[in-house]
Amino acid sequence: MSIRANILLRVYLSFGLIVLFAVAVLVRLCDVQFVEGQKWRAMADSLSTKYVSVEAARGNIYSVDGSLLATSIPEYELRMDTYAGGISDKELFDSKVDSLAFSLSRFFKDKSSKEYSRYLRAARRDSARYLLIRRKVGYQDLKTIRTFPLFNVGKYTGGLIAVQQNKRILPFKYLAARTIGYKNENVSNGVGLEGAFGEYINGESGKRLVQRISGGVWMPVNDEAEIAPKEGADIISTIDINMQDLAQNALEKQLKLSDAHHGAVILMEVATGEIRAIANYTRVAKGEYKETFNYAIAGNQDPGSTFKLASYMALLEDEKVDTNSMIGTGNYQVPGKLIKDSHGSIGVVTVKKAFTESSNAAIAQMVNTHYRNDQSAFTDHLYRWHLNEKLGLQIPGEAQPVVKNPNNKSWNKNMTLPQMAYGYEMQLTPLKMLSFYNAVANNGKYVAPIFVKEIRKLGNPIEQFKARVINDKICSDATLGKLRAMLEGVFTEGTGKSLASKFYKIAGKTGTAQVADGKYGYTKKQYQSSFCGYFPADNPKYSLIVVINEPKGAYYAALVAGPPFREIADRIYARDAQMYNAVDEHLVGNTQNPEAKAGQSKAVKKVYNAFGIKALYAAKSDYFNAVDTNNGVVYEDLSMLKGVMPNVKGMGLKDALYLLGNAGLKTRVKGSGKVMGQSILAGSKIGKGLLVQIELQ
Repeated sequence: MSIRANILLRVYLSFGLIVLFAVAVLVRLCDVQFVEGQKWRAMADSLSTKYVSVEAARGNIYSVDGSLLATSIPEYELRMDTYAGGISDKELFDSKVDSLAFSLSRFFKDKSSKEYSRYLRAARRDSARYLLIRRKVGYQDLKTIRTFPLFNVGKYTGGLIAVQQNKRILPFKYLAARTIGYKNENVSNGVGLEGAFGEYINGESGKRLVQRISGGVWMPVNDEAEIAPKEGADIISTIDINMQDLAQNALEKQLKLSDAHHGAVILMEVATGEIRAIANYTRVAKGEYKETFNYAIAGNQDPGSTFKLASYMALLEDEKVDTNSMIGTGNYQVPGKLIKDSHGSIGVVTVKKAFTESSNAAIAQMVNTHYRNDQSAFTDHLYRWHLNEKLGLQIPGEAQPVVKNPNNKSWNKNMTLPQMAYGYEMQLTPLKMLSFYNAVANNGKYVAPIFVKEIRKLGNPIEQFKARVINDKICSDATLGKLRAMLEGVFTEGTGKSLASKFYKIAGKTGTAQVADGKYGYTKKQYQSSFCGYFPADNPKYSLIVVINEPKGAYYAALVAGPPFREIADRIYARDAQMYNAVDEHLVGNTQNPEAKAGQSKAVKKVYNAFGIKALYAAKSDYFNAVDTNNGVVYEDLSMLKGVMPNVKGMGLKDALYLLGNAGLKTRVKGSGKVMGQSILAGSKIGKGLLVQIELQ
């Protein structure tokens, strides 16, 4: 073959291959365009736009008295599209950007106006479509920022992009914080009410369309979510915010006085099992305490002498002893252990006296004597009372009680039974112990405590909760009567005598236990002081336990756990008029009201109602005057007219100053009591800044 023919052959071959390749490309293009076109177009859309979840506002948590314990507030991340439709014109942007920079600088006070101006102009040059302006901006601030230059062009065209996020806040900060709990993306299982009721609180997430822009950033297409989120339901807890505040303050004060390591307080309503207050504090630094662990429901330890109530209940139920039986309180020897009372023997006394004086030797001797040959007969009582079971609380974290029986490998036939009698060789939480005492106060009805009483959606109840009954009758009425008399005796003649009140009766038991410390066991002397009981003893309304761990110096319960118990009980009794002896009801006519200072109608009515006095009022305004008549005291409306001197005679200083201040007057005060005279006559014309003197007697 000639050279020319060889070259032509190669050219034709190459050309033919190129044509075939071109045809193949065209065929593939047609296939992609027409056959697989829908698939690839959908994929392209998914790469440039997508829907993301929008978190719903979580439901509120309220206290039983309606106070807001936890809520979600909107918080915004502010960004800017520097080429939004309304500000895309260069001339408009350049004319307003410095004004916007000045407004941002004055509002946020984090950069100078020049720094903001350079930042915004540089973003414009770089065609930034999602420029970060500020994080964590509140709703009221956002409303102001929308009025700034450029941003005020239009909600969707002014360039401002507000990405909403929900921030969880506790209005009362540290009050009941551990019980309220928390839930965040870093915690798989939420804590407290927030975690336990997440399915109600969380709500339903919405959907928002976002678009990918340069730099791999996803920017919302619209200012609002395409599918709006639905906020969660509200929780009505059993916590009383005033009682919670009282409990926390009393506990923290005693922990500081005792320089203790940690402590817990629980207040429960007897009849309903509703927890009114629960406080837990741990020492984090010298003199500083915080809620870091829920000892009330998870702090398993030897209960000590507070457990003696269960031991005496078993003895009385089985009729092994009676309250007037005699028992010695001297040292009691069992193989391997000498059991004695820290305060020394008080001789041979009645069973009731042994209880009120908290004799370890006496109860160990009685339990060991009567159950030594059938030890399971004693532990069977504890199991029938479900002391070995969890309470099944509404919040997570409850510790598993440890109550031995003769089948356990660690059971010592010589030592375990007598030591269990006074609260050792077992593990119970403070709430478990309180629930048992509450059953005695509740005429034998043993209920599991609750923390939430209702779930509401849009203000309507969707689910309500009542305490689960563990045991309808924990023991016989005869035993109950004896036990309640013994618990009252602790305050009339026993270890709690110094804590008795002359205004109301308290029933309860002191408990001082030596607690084990890890590898050191009981050799390192650490103590737990506890005080568990209920009040008023003759008509129990609240049960209460105070536990203080590792106090320095004094460690006896009456000296350490007793004072906060008494402080809490006193203040609750003082503010609850229903716990006083029944007040005779007086129907009072309009001219027969008990005398009260003139002033705010609402305050006077509240006092009358608290004492069960039904009063009739002619006055309908917020404030009234008192007018002396021969028939008593009547009340007339106080009309507040602008520029006219009000009549403040008969008022207390607080109400008088409030009204005079609202009238624009400067006030000089002389004396104390209620207002008997005013230097400017009522009804006179007055001007702002005028001085008026009021005389009080």
